[in-house]
Amino acid sequence: MLDFRHRTFLALCRIRSYTKTAQALNLTQPAVSQHIKALEVHYGSPLFLYANKTLTLTEHGRLLYEYASRISADSDILAETLRKKDLAQPRLEFGATLSIGQYIMPSILRQVLSENPATSVSMLVENTAHLLQQLEQGEIQFALIEGLFDKSQYHSELFALEPFVGVCSQDSPLAHRRASLAELTGSPLIVREQGSGTREIFEHLLHGYNLSISSFAKVTEIGNMEAIKELVKDGLGITFLYQAAVREELAAGSLQQLRVTDMEVQHELNFVFLKNSLHAADFLAWFHTFRKIYDRIRCGLQ
Repeated sequence: MLDFRHRTFLALCRIRSYTKTAQALNLTQPAVSQHIKALEVHYGSPLFLYANKTLTLTEHGRLLYEYASRISADSDILAETLRKKDLAQPRLEFGATLSIGQYIMPSILRQVLSENPATSVSMLVENTAHLLQQLEQGEIQFALIEGLFDKSQYHSELFALEPFVGVCSQDSPLAHRRASLAELTGSPLIVREQGSGTREIFEHLLHGYNLSISSFAKVTEIGNMEAIKELVKDGLGITFLYQAAVREELAAGSLQQLRVTDMEVQHELNFVFLKNSLHAADFLAWFHTFRKIYDRIRCGLQ
């Protein structure tokens, strides 16, 4: 268990302001400073540096943050488990990025709940950065992530390799010929907002061709995947996304997959939780359960 000074330290790591941390914790600013000073005396090393009006962690501070955030998250999960009247009833509190949460997890959870009716499930659908923050704060147990992240900071398992494709309307001239990414920049592009995993993957892909989002003639940003698909169906632009998000539309013919020259991309979907978590065995058990169901669905066995 962490004491109140470690809780203050973790809050300051996230907020990076003594004044705002004091407000968030309902403390005075001197109290926050005292808590940090006490930890620095206890560990014999400075934990923060303040330069150019920016608060940064020292190497010792980063090490303490890694361990303290994990202990805090494990403690919160344990406390939630112990509050349950029936310990035999598992509770899942996890996160998923949009493409996974909207187009992959519903079929998996349908099977999980069918086979384990006592299981209680809470799934947070958010972008990669927010999910990693929730993970470190102990708000969720694990996350299924489509975006890019620093694997060295977390325990991650490869959940799947999902094709990343471009699509257009069924009436688009692009539906009937091959084109390079450079040629496609002449078309209007409809994309998710900045911070989304789908957009991050597409930007990374473009970078490999010395292109960017701004290379396209016209760019429309929409925060809702279903709205993006409807606009593409109406011929108002093209988009790039995981194949799982448009599997039904491609099968029905309402959207057509772009035949992009030299673009055969499969990107990782990862199952992520905190390193060295006390609950690692439980999380890995859910990983294998989810993965087994996903594989059966992909093979058409369910």
